[in-house]
Amino acid sequence: MGQKEILDNIEKALSEIRPYLVTDGGDISLVSLDDDIVNIKFHGACIGCSVNQMTLKNGVEATIRKYVPQIKKVVEIK
Repeated sequence: MGQKEILDNIEKALSEIRPYLVTDGGDISLVSLDDDIVNIKFHGACIGCSVNQMTLKNGVEATIRKYVPQIKKVVEIK
């Protein structure tokens, strides 16, 4: 899988997650991909939310890995 295809699949995964975050007043964006580590940024109500780390691991990381299994981890950039 080439870099462009990986980035496209990460964006597809974020598009799947985004409606749930938007409903709660938040959003998410891809910052970068470095050595199979995805860097994301939360926006809006997601910033400082008490469950955003659980959302990051159980929602965001799991969904991205569904599209791109070789991803090692997803990290929030503040």
